[in-house]
Amino acid sequence: QVQLVESGGELVQAGGSLRLSCATSRRTGSNTFMAWFRQAPEKEREFVAATSWSGINTNYADSVKGRFTISRDNAKNTVYLQMNSLKPEDTAVYYCAARPSVLGPLKSENFGSWGQGTQVTVSS
Repeated sequence: QVQLVESGGELVQAGGSLRLSCATSRRTGSNTFMAWFRQAPEKEREFVAATSWSGINTNYADSVKGRFTISRDNAKNTVYLQMNSLKPEDTAVYYCAARPSVLGPLKSENFGSWGQGTQVTVSS
């Protein structure tokens, strides 16, 4: 299991921006696949975005395409999620997740490593 620590979540006004960070506690393999998920109160965890180790291959949920951007700095073992044009429905705890392969559905059950989450609240 890889230790992941999220940061950057806070309360913002609708239309604002935030950048979340996910730092690993130890070096990961070159083929490590990382993703962001989110979970609102009383709802199941849902996929947000994912990236390969190179940062070239990315995936986004339809609900965030054009607004969110995932990227990574491998020298710091850190993955970022730039969130623009935030909406109240983006309010959730955001989790960083990792798995060793790019293969497989983008569902929470297919990721074995998880951070503790960071709260993002968007007011209207």
